[in-house]
Amino acid sequence: MNIHHLELFYYVAKHGGISRAVRSMPYGIQQPAVSSQILLLEEDLGVKLFERTPFKLTREGEELFAFARPFFDNLASVGAKLRQKSAPHLRIAASELVLRDYLPAVVARLRKQEPRLKLGLRSGFQADMEKWLLEREVDLAITPLDGKPSGRIRCERLMQFPLVLLVPKKSRLQSASELWARGEIEDPLISLPQSEVMTKLFRRGLQKRKVDWPHTIEASSMDLVTRYVANGYGIGLSVNAAEVVRDSAVRMLPLDDFESLEIAALWTGEASPLVQGVIEESRRYVAQQWPQWAAM
Repeated sequence: MNIHHLELFYYVAKHGGISRAVRSMPYGIQQPAVSSQILLLEEDLGVKLFERTPFKLTREGEELFAFARPFFDNLASVGAKLRQKSAPHLRIAASELVLRDYLPAVVARLRKQEPRLKLGLRSGFQADMEKWLLEREVDLAITPLDGKPSGRIRCERLMQFPLVLLVPKKSRLQSASELWARGEIEDPLISLPQSEVMTKLFRRGLQKRKVDWPHTIEASSMDLVTRYVANGYGIGLSVNAAEVVRDSAVRMLPLDDFESLEIAALWTGEASPLVQGVIEESRRYVAQQWPQWAAM
């Protein structure tokens, strides 16, 4: 008997139907895939396990569910018991901004409660992180939010950073509106790649103002954006956070009425104690460090 097919049948029997099972599984799988694999299980056993509409287990389905249920019901508790004997392990996916300027402080706070904590870190974009979460390759993602996540992914907004432009400290510019009034902006624009959420938000704001400002210098990190501005290569796109803009040779021009950059935590299913711990510590850190940008 295919054990994965048996696991799918367990969820279907437990939740009373295929569509309900798909919504309740701890990992992502499409309804047609579940249906086809249940059919393979029935073909292998030579029996029908349940009536589809309305849902009802057959006698053989009741017998198989009674056999499988104790094992799958106890998997979580057995896993938790075994994990208590080893160092806790947490796999986090995050953006470059979060990995560099945000996560270290949050993890340091968490280590006070879990000194043996082992971390697995990887960077990527929101679409990558959603895929990793659904495939159970990571436990938690902290990322700039680019649209509503998949329905099977839970989301909690942590903070909202307003966008700003960075100019050299000696620049004569006093506001971003002075740039929009020029009609044609000759200053080179320095920003993260076009695929980054921050750049997308900025582009949408420019379109609303019917401003054409070509992307001149593409930087791989926000540190590089700041450095290039400080060295006089152009005007940079960043966020209103002193921890991010660490250079006395630049100053910030607010981008009023532009969309803010939202940072959110993403996970699937019921949050484990470790995942919940990171989310709680994140909220505390944001409230202390950037109270004015904390998500309400």
